[in-house]
Amino acid sequence: MTAARPLRALPAALLLMLGVMPAAEAREARTYYFGSDLSYVNEMEDCGATYSRDGKPEDVYALFKSSGANLVRLRLWNDPKWTAYSNLADVTNAMKRARAAGLPVLLDFHYSDDWADGDKQLVPAAWAHLSTDQQVEALYKFTYDTLMTLNAQGLMPDQVQVGNETNGEMMGSVTWKQGDPVKPINWERNARLFNAGIRAVKDAGAKAGKTPRIMIHIAQPENVEDWFLKATRAGIAGYDLIGISYYKKWSKMDMAGLGAVINRLRHTYPGKDIVVVETAYPYTDKHMDENVNLMGEDSTFPAYGFSPEGQARYLHDLMQLTLDNGGAGVVYWEPAWVSTQCKTRWGSGSNWENATFFDFTGKALPALDWPKAQYVYPVEMTFRVKDEGQSALFVSGDFTGGLAVPMTREKGWFVYRSWQRPGTSLLAGAAETPEALKDAPASEITVPTKAAVATLSTK
Repeated sequence: MTAARPLRALPAALLLMLGVMPAAEAREARTYYFGSDLSYVNEMEDCGATYSRDGKPEDVYALFKSSGANLVRLRLWNDPKWTAYSNLADVTNAMKRARAAGLPVLLDFHYSDDWADGDKQLVPAAWAHLSTDQQVEALYKFTYDTLMTLNAQGLMPDQVQVGNETNGEMMGSVTWKQGDPVKPINWERNARLFNAGIRAVKDAGAKAGKTPRIMIHIAQPENVEDWFLKATRAGIAGYDLIGISYYKKWSKMDMAGLGAVINRLRHTYPGKDIVVVETAYPYTDKHMDENVNLMGEDSTFPAYGFSPEGQARYLHDLMQLTLDNGGAGVVYWEPAWVSTQCKTRWGSGSNWENATFFDFTGKALPALDWPKAQYVYPVEMTFRVKDEGQSALFVSGDFTGGLAVPMTREKGWFVYRSWQRPGTSLLAGAAETPEALKDAPASEITVPTKAAVATLSTK
């Protein structure tokens, strides 16, 4: 190995290689997710709900497919005795419908008999009194057996979530009531459980000949970076996607803050796709049933207000924000949880009726077609510095969120690749150590808006 040179900033004679495709071609080079969580659909239809564009009921999965959606998310509880839905039989039925419509599926393992979320992670009743070793084994077996059962029916999911909004320790509580404090995470146990789930997905995929992409999911962007830092230190590894819930009602960050988190995450965890896997926005402050709507004024932004058009613009702008910061997509939570005559544990109807993609008659709203809206897709840029025997090089700039990102060695060059919005002006610098970047000369880069291949000097 070449000995490290004295710490210093690199000179301004840095090279930038731009291999840029037009936006349409760039989209084909990467997969972007326009998804919806349709876990409530079977229950709502059993309760009499219908979905349509013009008043004539349509198959809801075909309706979402025609809207441009390319991912359906479905939750799975272990043994939910309190409901006949979101168990394996219900999920199997939903997956068959999704496949018939040509929609890929993200299967969301809650590892609970009830809701697992940012406030609580309830251990399944059957596993509550097991030792950690036994719980690790049970989680592995449940994950593996579920996937192999689905695969036997031609239903291996395209993506799998190992846990849902796992801000707290996975399966960390036996009981919970509103207001209970979140217990400190035992990271040794937490890592064993996560890695068991990840290993089960990979083993099932290897056996089936199709391995789903694996997601880990944390609620609200302000919690994500610290959680993944600790998870990485604890040895959680092998996942492909980082999922974030973003609800204005429950997040301390505005949309710009979310974008900054996405940008830092994709630089901190290269190779991981970042997805806003839960979000929602109300189109009205009205309701038609006795259930109190969860999405009220505290869930709106002044720029969008309460309106169907505002809901659609929110989704468009959120997706564009995600693209601009290097993210891979957005999944809307429960756009079909409309009001019916059925009761939930919270009352008759739906808590979410004003945040669906359908009005109170079941007719589609503009937000249903958010995947078809016009977006500016990122293009790939490559930042190169000649390899002159340096032990390592780092690049930093506004486009890395201020992080010093290690560059990779490739055929006589140190290389940094990034997807950026066409026409964006960037400030970049490189150094042998992160500390040296504070003295490095900044170079302005403009990502072209047209197809081009050029080598530019930043002198």
